[in-house]
Amino acid sequence: MSGPPFVTRFAPSPTGYLHRGHAFSALTAFKAAQGARGRFVLRLEDIDVIRCRPDYEAAIYVDLAWLGLTWDEPVRRQSEHMADYRAALRKLSERGLTYRCFRTRREIAEAIGGAPHGAMEVFHGAPLAPDEEARRVEAGEPYAWRLSLAAAERALGGFATLTFVEEGEGPHGERGLIKANPALGGDVLLTRKDVGVAYHLAVVVDDALQGVNHIIRGQDLFEATHVQRLLQALLGLPTPVYRHHRLLTGPDGKRYAKRDHAQTLRELRASGMTPQALGSELGF
Repeated sequence: MSGPPFVTRFAPSPTGYLHRGHAFSALTAFKAAQGARGRFVLRLEDIDVIRCRPDYEAAIYVDLAWLGLTWDEPVRRQSEHMADYRAALRKLSERGLTYRCFRTRREIAEAIGGAPHGAMEVFHGAPLAPDEEARRVEAGEPYAWRLSLAAAERALGGFATLTFVEEGEGPHGERGLIKANPALGGDVLLTRKDVGVAYHLAVVVDDALQGVNHIIRGQDLFEATHVQRLLQALLGLPTPVYRHHRLLTGPDGKRYAKRDHAQTLRELRASGMTPQALGSELGF
């Protein structure tokens, strides 16, 4: 009997215009789906209510169509599915795996020693005493929900059996059957104070609901896989196969990034570059 159909995805955030790095990742996933006669899913990770903009979202569709990509409809927009994330959070909380975190960003940064930009926040905390927590909730103090790594370890009887398959390559050459190390993420955020969900929880819920069984993305997210594998186990969700690919770098040796104002696909298109020329430059 044949297995389930190959399903992969591209999940950009509409917080800026796409650049070469996004094109490489999207084409890598799309070509993999084509090669496996599978499905290619587009998801918009638009939970950042401050930075996400409708014009960036519209540009994503234009850029991907220009590259020659097609995708399943409808496109899943995270902002429209908060009920799914609340249900997952409730499931974790009912098992005593979460706690309210009232600390400010400055307090978190001080607690973790100021993690460098791009590194995963590794914070270990603990629930407040019940009366103190109740007082602060009653006072209306903002809080986020965190996963208790210690409680999760107890619930699973340890992390020894947590593994995932890496078909690409991690940043240090990791490949094959990988033993997950959830401690890399500490007590990860499940919600943010200003938004009803945070990245890790939204991603694992989305992938399960969309039937994504092959996750193709950049090596910068390899460490996140360890945390997401833990959440999959706690929520009883299937474990996809992972394929992390290399990160494109510009002439200065730095990887392409929105924050560094990397040349966008719309700028390349305006300059006269064709999608075929870009695809050839990227190795497709």
